[in-house]
Amino acid sequence: MNTLGCQKWIGRSLAVLGFTALWALGARADAPARPKQPNIIVIIADDLGWADVGFHGAAIRTPHLDRLAQEGIELTRFYTCPVCSPTRTGVMTGRYPNRMGMDGAPTQFPDNKGLPPDEDTLAKMLGRAGYHHRHALGKWHLGTAARVFHPLRLGFTGFYGHYCGQIDHWTHERGGERDWHRDFEPCADAGYSTHLLTREAVRIVETTPAAEPFFIYLAYNAPHTPNQAPAEEIAKYDGVKLGPGQPPLATYAAMVSVMDAGIGEVLAALDHKGIADNTLVWFFSDNGGFGLKAGQRNPPFRDQKGTAYEGGIRVPALARWPAQWRGGRKVDAVMGYVDVLPTLAAAAGYQYTPPKPVDGITVADIIAGRQPAPDRAFYPDRGAVVTQRWKYINDELYDLAADPGETANVAAQSPEVVARLQKQREYFLSLTGPKYIPPGFPPVKTGPPPKNWKMPEDGQ
Repeated sequence: MNTLGCQKWIGRSLAVLGFTALWALGARADAPARPKQPNIIVIIADDLGWADVGFHGAAIRTPHLDRLAQEGIELTRFYTCPVCSPTRTGVMTGRYPNRMGMDGAPTQFPDNKGLPPDEDTLAKMLGRAGYHHRHALGKWHLGTAARVFHPLRLGFTGFYGHYCGQIDHWTHERGGERDWHRDFEPCADAGYSTHLLTREAVRIVETTPAAEPFFIYLAYNAPHTPNQAPAEEIAKYDGVKLGPGQPPLATYAAMVSVMDAGIGEVLAALDHKGIADNTLVWFFSDNGGFGLKAGQRNPPFRDQKGTAYEGGIRVPALARWPAQWRGGRKVDAVMGYVDVLPTLAAAAGYQYTPPKPVDGITVADIIAGRQPAPDRAFYPDRGAVVTQRWKYINDELYDLAADPGETANVAAQSPEVVARLQKQREYFLSLTGPKYIPPGFPPVKTGPPPKNWKMPEDGQ
């Protein structure tokens, strides 16, 4: 769809909004009230560092995320995988990514593997739960080989964004081809990618009929490299002491602030429409920041993206649902990426019977403060195991309660804990299954990417 087509589509949506307003005026005042399913917005940042948000003391300005932290709940022990595609796999399925060969490394653009079409995704589940508006915006990164991996084939009703990771934020190119799409077709919308994704999310909030709940999966590609931001936003950090290597840090800081401003626009749209109270907003990063060299910072935690130490997998995370969850709190229970699907099923009032084993748990009551932290072992990929107190990684053991920075290996002092977590790791690794590649496709692509990264039909 070209830019003109995109504009016409927006016009039709605005007409729907007008019809909805007339419908509301004509509704019976004495109609019986019934519990309304919440609108759901899951917002994922790309490579955001733990210490790069205002509510963790950063010099980077994030007033809107800070507002979410004040009005909502900070999830201080929210875990992901060390890199993006495995995390997104778990978010979409509630299952550990090694079950489907999506663990370990990101799904690079030459790969032909992707999220298997027989997985029961978050979008499919919410469709059965009664959500007729299910939009995936931004970075997909769960397979590019064929349309079998496309968001519209995996339960979403609309898609706007890019298939690959690490696209140019201005040209939207990856691998020499433009990677920007609406639904199945290339879209020629021009502009800074964060601005475009924000605009689309606001449009959906404003135009979805008020009586119908919506689901928006808003996956910003910021602040992932390449480090690019509007010049006027970079200038706002001129002279601000963010750390060594000032120019890249200033650009990175601007990327974070532009994303934060976009989140603020989405929150303002909810307020303006009067639906913020019954909208569940869940924000987190897909993995830890990429270290000081790239601008992100993860202290007090050890290491960075690409590792299963805390700096690579323990991420900024916030949740807000004023109608159900009392805000202004912190929850330190271990939870993470695979818990998103079962928790949102519960929030939607849907009795979820998974067709395949689900590794995540419903954490809605934990977030609400009605249930204490469970004693669970959590798998953040790459052979690591996390519990409420302990971390087992690379045959090392850390007491996270006493040593969140993972500075002292206490494996020799706690052999019984090591033995228990070794068995848990063996279980997690035993779940590993084959990767899915469309029938007739080689394991990797050969030659250049398709024009405009347009996905072929399966088998072509």
